[in-house]
Amino acid sequence: MSAAAGTSVDIEERPFRQFVRDFTRSPGAVVALVVLTGVLAAAALAPVLSPQNPYDLTQIDILDNLQKPGSESMSGMKFLLGSDGQGRDILSAILYGLRTSLIVGAASVFIALAIGVFVGLVSAYRGGWVDTVIMRIVDLQLSLPPILIALVLLVLLGGGVDKIILALVIVQWSFFARTVRGLALVENNREYMDAARGLRLGGLRVLFSHLLPNCLPTLIVIATVQVASAISLEATLSFLGLGLPPTEPSLGLLIANGFRYMMSGNYWVSVFPGIALLVTIMSINVLGDRLRDVLNPRMAR
Repeated sequence: MSAAAGTSVDIEERPFRQFVRDFTRSPGAVVALVVLTGVLAAAALAPVLSPQNPYDLTQIDILDNLQKPGSESMSGMKFLLGSDGQGRDILSAILYGLRTSLIVGAASVFIALAIGVFVGLVSAYRGGWVDTVIMRIVDLQLSLPPILIALVLLVLLGGGVDKIILALVIVQWSFFARTVRGLALVENNREYMDAARGLRLGGLRVLFSHLLPNCLPTLIVIATVQVASAISLEATLSFLGLGLPPTEPSLGLLIANGFRYMMSGNYWVSVFPGIALLVTIMSINVLGDRLRDVLNPRMAR
């Protein structure tokens, strides 16, 4: 009995061990995972790690504006990365901005993925006129630049975290729907799907118990990389002044606010938030590339 149980546990653990072994063969992916873990921890603990709340007016002194990295504030606090034109600590603003950017990116991708998965599975499974109508809508949206759609939506909806998440969901759902449909069409012609139809299983059961599990490895990879794209798009929109309002933290806003100080030599206002954004996006992309190679070798370069 114990030998059989041990064999069963070993069989169940073997895929996970193999996944870890394959993943850690890439030093770059391991470094990216460590960096991304640090970024997530710093964003989650922003109220604890930040020397000040950069969006609390009672903690900001305008006399501390444009202080160089390493200088002290009027209250004796040290600006490790300097301060901006409003006297806010750049390090604190980056930590709060990271949290907002990650929430916007992850939330928009999760919601868009849920919508896209359902629409794509239904389109592939039902076929016929349902597939035709859905795919023409998807093709119409994909023919337009994502940033153009987001700009128009934000002009109509206004600013705010909820508005930009909604705009990014509308921008991204069609991409996931197209991807899921392509994956599901391949699986739809396999023998296990013929067996499911022969047993006359319910449509929802076939979609989520048979089709979806076989599409998950590729979806995990695509969703991971798409989070980086969503963060980048949010930063671009905020930089253009159509994303988050100035009262809410955002890396894009920090970069935009510091851009006008670049010519006067106050580089830190814009450069350090830009580095934080670059490191975050690069670590997510490297992690997504490695997940692609491990989970779906056919997608590897």
